[in-house]
Order: sequence, then C-alpha cells, then structure tokens
Amino acid sequence: MSVDPITVEIIRCALKAAANEMSAVLKKTAYNMMIYEVQDYCVAVLDHEGRTMSQNEGALPIFLADLGVAVQDGIEVYGKEDIHPGDVFLVNHPEICGQHLNNMAVYTPFFWEGELVSFLAVRAHWIDVGGGSTGFGSSNTRDVYEEGLQVRSVKIYKRGKPNTEVLRLIEDNIRFPESSLGDLRAQIACCRTGEERLEQICRKYGGARFQEAVQAIWAQTDKLVRESVRAIPDGVYEAASFLDDDGRVMNKTIPLKIKVVVRGDELTIDYSEVADQVPGFINCGESGGMAAARVAFKALTSPQREVNEGSFLALKVILPPGKLLSARRPAPIGGWSLSLPTVLDTIFCALAPALPERVPAAHKGDMGGYAIFGMNSKTGRRYVCQNIIGGGWGGRPFEDGVSSAVSMCQGDVKNTPIELQELYYPLLYECHAFRADSGGAGKFRGGNGVEVRVKPLENCFLSRNTDRIKCPPWGLLGGAAAMVNETRIERGGKDEQLPGKFSQMQIHPGETVTFFTAGGGGYGAPGERQAAAVARDVELGYLSQENARKNYPQAYLAKV
Repeated sequence: MSVDPITVEIIRCALKAAANEMSAVLKKTAYNMMIYEVQDYCVAVLDHEGRTMSQNEGALPIFLADLGVAVQDGIEVYGKEDIHPGDVFLVNHPEICGQHLNNMAVYTPFFWEGELVSFLAVRAHWIDVGGGSTGFGSSNTRDVYEEGLQVRSVKIYKRGKPNTEVLRLIEDNIRFPESSLGDLRAQIACCRTGEERLEQICRKYGGARFQEAVQAIWAQTDKLVRESVRAIPDGVYEAASFLDDDGRVMNKTIPLKIKVVVRGDELTIDYSEVADQVPGFINCGESGGMAAARVAFKALTSPQREVNEGSFLALKVILPPGKLLSARRPAPIGGWSLSLPTVLDTIFCALAPALPERVPAAHKGDMGGYAIFGMNSKTGRRYVCQNIIGGGWGGRPFEDGVSSAVSMCQGDVKNTPIELQELYYPLLYECHAFRADSGGAGKFRGGNGVEVRVKPLENCFLSRNTDRIKCPPWGLLGGAAAMVNETRIERGGKDEQLPGKFSQMQIHPGETVTFFTAGGGGYGAPGERQAAAVARDVELGYLSQENARKNYPQAYLAKV
C-alpha cells in the first residue's frame, strides 16, 4: 500500500490539530498557574515505540525533545503485552526523564483493532512533589532523594480503574495535593482527548494507512533537515563557556566545552569535554543533555517546521555517562534548567564561523525563576507563588535581539500575570519593566532584560535560581556582552546584593526584593549601528542617554 501525498498532508494536519486540542484541554482544566498561565508543559502524539509524530504549537522545546524516553521506559518496564486500553502511566524518574522532579509526565496507550498503535503524552510542571524544597529545586539539596518523589512509569490507572494505593501514596507525600492531583486529572483528560482524535483518524483511514502516512511524514522532514545540514561547511567546530557555580561550591566555575562535527548530511554534537557531574543541584540526566542537543539542532536546521521524529535523524550525540549533562543517581538535579540554555548558546557559538548569517549572540542564559511561599493569613492555607522571568535574546545577523523573552529552551512559556499573583498571594508588585541598558551594544543590539520589584505583605520565604552572573551573555562579531542577572533586597535601610542561587530565605513586610534579568549580547560592531536606531532606543527607554553616548558615539556625531 502506498499513501498518496494528499492523504499524508491531511493526516499530518490532523495530528497537529489533535495535539493542539489536547493542549487546550490541559490549559482549561489545570489547577496551577504554571500550567494554565505560564504554559510550562508540552503535549505529544507518539507512535507505539515512543517516537514523536506531532506536538502542540508553543510546546516547550526542552520538554518535548526527550518526552519519548518516558514512553520507551514504560515499554521496557511492562512490556507491550502488559500495556492495555485504559492504562495511565506516571513518570518523573531522574535517570529516565533527566529533569527536575516537578516535571511529571503522563501518558496513555491507544489501540486500534486490538493493536497498540500510539501513545498520547503530556509533561507538565507540578507546583510540588514533596522533598526538602517548596516550588523549584533547592540549592541546598545534597542528592536527588531530598528533591521529592521519584516515580518510574507507574500505572496510576489500570484498564480504566484508578490505582488508589498509588494515588494515596502521592497525596500523602506532597504539600499541595489538591493542586497536583488536579493537574494529574487534567493531564489524563488531555491524553483521553488525543485518544478520541486518533480514533477518528484511524476510523477514516485505517490503522495501516495511518502508520504508513506517519513514516512518510518522518521521511519528508528528514530529507529537508539533511538538506539544511549539507549547507553547513564540513568541519570540526568548538566553543567553550562556563557556568557560575553549582549552587554549593560558590567560588568554582563549571566548564562547558562542546565540539560540533559536520560531515555531509549528518551533524554530531560531542559533550565529551563537558564537566563531570557536580555535588550541587545544576546537573541533569542523560535525556536532558540529549534534549539540549536536539533543541539547538532543530533551531539551526528547521526552525519553522513542526517537530517530529524525522527532525532528529541526522543528529548524533556523544554524551559519556557521569557528566554534568548525563548525571547518575544520586546527583541532585533540581536546578537542571540553569545549565541547558548556556549549553545551547555554546553550541551556537561553535557554529558561528560556519553560519554567520544564522547564529545569534548569546541570550539571557538560564531558565531560572523564583518561588515565594508561606502561609496566607486571609485563607489560613499554605501557598507557593512560582514565576518565570524573561530576559534579553542576543542580537541577530539581521535585527536586534528580542527583549523580555524566556530562554530558547522554553519556547512560548509566559510569565505569571502580576494581577493574578496579587489576587492569590500576599504580595505587592511595584515594578515590572524593561531593564534599560541591559542589552549588549552592537550593530544589532541585544534585547533588554527585565526589572521586577516585589514587596511581601506577610512573612514568607524566597528561593531564587539563576546563572550567567560571572559569564555574561556574550556578543558576536564585535558585539558587546550584556548585563548579567542580579537579585537585590532592601531591608534595614540597606540595599544588599543576593547570590544567584539561594533557597528558603525569609523575607518580611517592609522589605523589597528586586529581580534584574540579563540582556542579550550584541551582534556586530556598535560603530555600525544606525543613528536612527540609537535615537529610537533612547526615545523608547531601552537605552539611556549616557550609554547611548558611550556605546554609539557615531550616532551623535551624525547629528552635528
């Protein structure tokens, strides 16, 4: 049987529509704002081997790039003979998923005419999974066992019936069971929606025709990707950077040396010289390192096309075990998100000589956020406020970097609206604005970071995870580095700078915490920037008069 191109395209679009509908169901039914506002999740339709067929638009790249490994683990644990209609699996195990334990993956099988055809999967951020920290990962943890519940492809529903013992175990070990178990139900509803849509596709085209069309979609994508790789000059490209620290040993940087090899229509990312796993919490599991490679590869080869398994067939990854990006238990991984954006920037930097027309300068360089938590006296209940703060992206070969954007690893993730934070939590926000002058100077300047200033109305605790303070977002081709991340607190009449990573710091009413995020590096020599662009930046408040004169003197000479 040969599927005609029109049918292939219809099925491709139907799969994409199914994933988007799954995403809509999740957003409408989730309990915590990290899902329905921030959109800290991804949705995927996978084949019977855990290979990606489609994803929702706006999905987190770093989530989806390795979501299939969760399904593949379930197949390994149970065998296909012990996977049945109505089963629901839950997994966040660090050696499988490679991410902090808050990122819970749920997946369900889909059968057609008695045959396992596909899986529906969703990974979403739960606000709590127990352990020694509230909210995001804690820099105080010494091993992964302190970070919360570890779940390896456990059946929480068996043949459509809830596994009440497992659900009770989860409920008894997390701080906010109503929220997290509500999100679990939303994830299940999301997967069930996908099952319904796949049933419609298979009823119309048949299971064999459907699977043949998927193979054709992968082949098409692979062909286009390989054409893009062939356009890159063959060679060995290298770059090095570093992370500030591991959150425990604060005076020791963590080296990242990455090699990229291009041969014909294949590209290899070699992590062999990346630092070994560290005592602190910034490690990630092997699939996390693989995901970073996939995100960088996708951005360089086919950024405008949807993601499926064919997107990565031309990519090879060398990642020895026991590295920062392939840590083994019991290494803590709660701050996994701090490392990967700098990994992406370093891969791009390595390829900048080969692709000067496509590679941007470095961006804000982490997926860090903050968590504020305590007891709300008005409700008498515990709360945790989690938020992601954007920063600047690097200048590009053809335009300025984007301001107030999240990391490239995070896709279309949003911040939590200030209005909702003040409505639900005892917090007052005094400022949420662009951070002027934070983008690096260049022919195309880097995007600006953000300034967020918050006052607690009651006693509470604050955790903050960030990086790229000692290693600022760098410029390319003469562009300047950007301003770095910074956190400050005003208390007792003093203005104090806080470290980049800290957990459970008590703050009180009358004190003010300000978060400053990094900008993006500049691209090209600042002397080549047009005077009109400089004037516009000053007018809009992106650039102060002082820094305009300092970084772009030619703009003022042009006025004389």
